[in-house]
Amino acid sequence: MQTLPNSSRSERVVADAAARLSVCLARLRRGPGDSTMRCVGQSWWRAARTPEGPSLAEFGPDGGAVRVRAWGPGAAWVLQQATRLLGADDDPEGFQPRHPVLGEAWRRYPQIRVGATDLVCESLLPTVIEQKVTGAEAFRSIHRLTRAHADPAPGPSAVAGHPAEGMRLPLSAEQWRRIPSWEFLRAGVEQRRSTALCAAAARAGSLERTQSRPGTADRALCSIPGIGAWTSARTRQQAHGDADAWSVGDYHIPRMLSWALVGELLDDDAVAEVLMPYAGHRYRVELLIRAVGAGPNRHGPRKSLPTHFPR
Repeated sequence: MQTLPNSSRSERVVADAAARLSVCLARLRRGPGDSTMRCVGQSWWRAARTPEGPSLAEFGPDGGAVRVRAWGPGAAWVLQQATRLLGADDDPEGFQPRHPVLGEAWRRYPQIRVGATDLVCESLLPTVIEQKVTGAEAFRSIHRLTRAHADPAPGPSAVAGHPAEGMRLPLSAEQWRRIPSWEFLRAGVEQRRSTALCAAAARAGSLERTQSRPGTADRALCSIPGIGAWTSARTRQQAHGDADAWSVGDYHIPRMLSWALVGELLDDDAVAEVLMPYAGHRYRVELLIRAVGAGPNRHGPRKSLPTHFPR
């Protein structure tokens, strides 16, 4: 780790990580309008609220390595944590791609790893907004609330014309709780989801502690009213780097997995049985099948977004 002459910025190099850069970071971005994450050229910019304070970081390829530059009070934490974010702690040892589709996917995409942010509420609270709605609708709601209530990211986000210009920090748990109910409604988030989000935000401290006890995370997350298996899995995928947390309850993923592995469209319970031989790596299986696009063909028009909320 090196502190540059510009004392507000620090940097480090993570060896042998360039192939995993977009694999790990693209999964964290909530659509192209996400003001907390941005891809410019080959570099990724990411704002975060770390245990040591806010930060803004750039992750860019440097040969086969990734050079990480970070600003703000949380810069040192971000640099120390960067290896986990870039999937260095994800060990595929023991993964046996028995199915031909998986074998081909693993051959084509050996760089796929599951990175961890180590920031539970950063992943959980927006994921609650993604429950039971289309991705486009959820992202629109999250972006609107972030623009209205989030703080500017530190460092070059205030520099006109800079690649990070205008970037914002993710909302803190307390900021989410302070959003009035009518603002959630105006952003397209009905009471069921906003109530679950605020209940989760009220337990932010205990939820963050599951990072050091990953075996307790699913139980702790699902103990909150309005938080179910899908939301728990999405959170553990991102925050805990859980390579086994497949997207149970998703609208598309179980159908995609069952079609790729057995040639049929099965429900969640049946897919869980199909995935049992891959226990410990079931989310890895999901990522590989998504990478090769092995799901069924989709037919019919796209679902239109609802218009019954005030705008």
